[in-house]
Amino acid sequence: MALTIAGRRLSFAWLKPPPVPPDGNMSLFEHLRELRYRLVVAAVWIILGVTICAFFYQQLYEVLLHPYQLAVEDLKSVRPDATTEVVNIGVAAPMTLAMKIVGIAGLVLTAPFWLYQLWAFIAPGLLAKEKKWAIIFVGASTPLFLSGVAIGYWVLPKGISVMLSFTPGSVPVTNMLDIQYFLTFLIRLMLVFGIAFLLPLVLVVLNMAGVITGAQLGKVRQYAIFGCFVFGAVATPSTDPFSMLALAIPMMVLYLIAELICRAQDRARRRKGDVVATSSGTDAD
Repeated sequence: MALTIAGRRLSFAWLKPPPVPPDGNMSLFEHLRELRYRLVVAAVWIILGVTICAFFYQQLYEVLLHPYQLAVEDLKSVRPDATTEVVNIGVAAPMTLAMKIVGIAGLVLTAPFWLYQLWAFIAPGLLAKEKKWAIIFVGASTPLFLSGVAIGYWVLPKGISVMLSFTPGSVPVTNMLDIQYFLTFLIRLMLVFGIAFLLPLVLVVLNMAGVITGAQLGKVRQYAIFGCFVFGAVATPSTDPFSMLALAIPMMVLYLIAELICRAQDRARRRKGDVVATSSGTDAD
């Protein structure tokens, strides 16, 4: 593949991935060439995603600000005299905000494509069994993570409303929200919820690796449930029980499901005569 510009011939052959040897073994240079190809393809997908999202910047802005608008409506239904404003601080703030929003949206939109490039680079070095479990892990983690993100987005309006309600009504105070700070806060909260929902999957993976057993999870169940509620109280942005329960209860249910799966895997290994880890070491039934 070549392109002629001003009489000079430019070749893009260096972008092509190296041919895979028949035995599957590649030299260090070939690995680096493969990595370069995957990075270029991933970058092209991300740039394409950012470009597409730029045309929908207004809609993306409204989606991100929607939790705050709901919170303000909820607050005004209780305190009609409450005043709030969304502000952009700085001359360049609107531009940096737009770049941040379309950049993040472009990464999310094209995640399946650039993550595939990462997988395509790693997969040749994995065994067939490792590939199988990696696919299962990704397939299970994706809906769990997205569910956590969705719940975080859902509980945020109530949390904001509760926090704004602490503004004293006896004095004229205007709550001014820096949109840059709010965007960072929103993304951080949704990531916390998403990662929290991955904890049970991590427990199952550790059980598969023989690090923990279902019996061990059962012994610490009460502490784990208590920890779910403590984490829910700390991670949620408000002091109301609704937000805490919205995170703590799903985490508790997922923990119990993970315990059941781990116990089932332990029984399956015992039937096969495999060694199962215990709290005092490793025993074989």
